[in-house]
Amino acid sequence: MRHFDFTPLYRATVGFDQIADLMDRVLSADTTNNASYPPFNIEKTADDAYRISIAAAGFSDQDLTVEVKENALVVSAQKAETEDAREYLHRGIATRAFERRFHLADHVRVTSASHADGMLHIDLRREIPEALKPRRIDISTQTPALEGSKIS
Repeated sequence: MRHFDFTPLYRATVGFDQIADLMDRVLSADTTNNASYPPFNIEKTADDAYRISIAAAGFSDQDLTVEVKENALVVSAQKAETEDAREYLHRGIATRAFERRFHLADHVRVTSASHADGMLHIDLRREIPEALKPRRIDISTQTPALEGSKIS
């Protein structure tokens, strides 16, 4: 994979840091580092609501951690070390530790998280502040009179 240096972009722009960070993060993502574990779904549940569902089979509520850090949702799991004297003939259920990151857009916040039947569900909602919402401006039908001008 090619590596692009965005240092000149950082020096030459003001206010576009998020775009450069996003491009740098996407291009430098390590695709071989367990990119498919654990499997997850992202679904849109309403106009401004989303749900991330992560298959977390074999993990208890105490093993899972959900955190929000600087517009990033970080989901991690660490199985507690136990003295297990079991002898497996086949072990197909992976309970290895993982950390999965999701970059959150502006004004998206995590509203809840639940864990049931081996699935971790994280609900998100986009809440746009009133000052940023579009507003309608009424158009008046009167023309403003110019001072000192006479209409003849």
